[in-house]
Amino acid sequence: MDKGALMTPDSDQGGPDGGSFSSLRSYGRALSQTPRRLARRACAATAPEEEMSRVRARSGAPMARALRWPDLVGLGLGGMVGAGVFVTTGRATRLHAGPGVVVSYAIAGLCALLSAFCYTEFAVDMPVAGGAFSYLRVTFGEFAAFLTGANLIMEYVFSNAAVARSFTAYMGTAVGVDAPSKWRIAVPGLPNGFNQVDLVAVGVILLISVCICYSTKESSKVNMVLTAVHVAFILFIIVMGFWRGDARNLTHPADPTHPGGFFPNGVGGVFSGAAMVYLSYIGYDAVSTMAEEVERPARDIPIGVSGSVIIVTVLYCLMAASMSMLLPYDAIDTEAPFSGAFRGSDGWGWVSNVIGAGASLGILTSLMVAMLGQARYLCVIGRSGVMPAWLAKVHPKTATPVNASAFLGLLTAALALFTELDILLNLVCIGTLFVFYMVSNAVVYRRYVVGATGSSTESGDRQPSAWPTLAFLLAFSLIALSFTLVWKLAPEGGRTRVGLLSACGAAAVATVGAFQALVPQAHTPELWGVPGMPWVPAASVFLNVFLLGSLDRPSYVRFGFFSAAAVLVYVLYSVHASYDAEESATLDGAKVQDEACRV
Repeated sequence: MDKGALMTPDSDQGGPDGGSFSSLRSYGRALSQTPRRLARRACAATAPEEEMSRVRARSGAPMARALRWPDLVGLGLGGMVGAGVFVTTGRATRLHAGPGVVVSYAIAGLCALLSAFCYTEFAVDMPVAGGAFSYLRVTFGEFAAFLTGANLIMEYVFSNAAVARSFTAYMGTAVGVDAPSKWRIAVPGLPNGFNQVDLVAVGVILLISVCICYSTKESSKVNMVLTAVHVAFILFIIVMGFWRGDARNLTHPADPTHPGGFFPNGVGGVFSGAAMVYLSYIGYDAVSTMAEEVERPARDIPIGVSGSVIIVTVLYCLMAASMSMLLPYDAIDTEAPFSGAFRGSDGWGWVSNVIGAGASLGILTSLMVAMLGQARYLCVIGRSGVMPAWLAKVHPKTATPVNASAFLGLLTAALALFTELDILLNLVCIGTLFVFYMVSNAVVYRRYVVGATGSSTESGDRQPSAWPTLAFLLAFSLIALSFTLVWKLAPEGGRTRVGLLSACGAAAVATVGAFQALVPQAHTPELWGVPGMPWVPAASVFLNVFLLGSLDRPSYVRFGFFSAAAVLVYVLYSVHASYDAEESATLDGAKVQDEACRV
């Protein structure tokens, strides 16, 4: 925060005496001060100590610290292993990697682990419920945190509504009803896409909302049971695949004219497959939002986050191997690879029903973890002052953010009731990948520039200049973008493409090496830190830029629309609410801090 934030505002500027929203006249005066307030608040970064004390106190009652590492592992598994993996595996195998999709999953799992490390360092050092929103707020300031947090919540709500409607289809498969329309009520007169009322989806969302409002620990227990049964279904599918499969299918296609071997499309196909299946790992980030409810963050969070990613990687690799043994890669159904493989076998069609039941459980667990995470994001956004404070309230009896959970649950249910959202289960919204990219950059910036709670200073008390680190992050992102554009646009198989990709890779390695050699770390976390700094977060940045470049045009259109809406809300409401909250705290004697001054 700049030094101007320490000044007491005049009452005629819509300050804390009356508030920016106390009357239309006050709001008009506040709008007239928008440029000045944007200059003071947009880049205002709070101190980690403030996030964990004064800001957290705005919720009233504290959240119960009742979770341990087994709960976090279960939540991570439940969030990641949804129904989408059944679709993603088939597409990546048929279109890109062939049987080498096993290696694709291993590569994607390693990359997910790198991003998880970045989240873990923040969550251990600053165990609050805000996840990426809080991490970016203490690093890059209020506007960057609000923009990414708002996008993430909107993506959560829309994707959760779509996933809830898909529960109807998968449950129908489990009981032998293939047409989802038989479970929905047609409403004449409504436009197409809004005329199929799905009461089952609404019931599922409301039931989960009640569960997460009642108790986080009880929600974790329910998730553990559902996840255990879901994993048992997956293990059953894996065993059936190895039992019924044929090792010849790993190297011999169904059509002899198609390329054969374990890597039919070469190394490029394996990496393209890794980019596609990486989307099946999304969900571990929701675990970081539970940090405020963990008994021993320094022990439980690293085990919970990393352990869940490792277990999921093993399960995914085994699933990919069993599917590749069931059928040649060019005979796999891209939409329903596992159920399609058994549906055509005499006497084994019942396995398709089992797969439908397992996918239904996966939807329930992924919905529960996503709704737990989205409520905590919104709760902390309410704490920060950029959204109404009632969203931040924690119920004293349940120790959960009841208002945020109920609000988002009702909004999601309303969307799922009527709207046929055309969002595939394996499609990760661009907002999520953008947040991963921002967090990876933030952990580097925080290590080399910004102070941290519980950290030691290696190069004296004076905070180093931010420009060398910012220049590195910008240059490295541009190199990653260049690599991505060459990968997508250059003709395959040509020497020019190989040369350009090699040059981009060499430039990336040289840039990281030069930064490590020339710029010393300003702080070292005492409890837990990302290993291999700055190589690990740099690899995460590179990966997320590559994945962002692989998304289609509608994803960017949706992100642009959501971002524009978020900016509008920030300019018309959030910056003024944040200004009022911070000025009120300043007048009450609260301490504020920025990069240049501490009071």
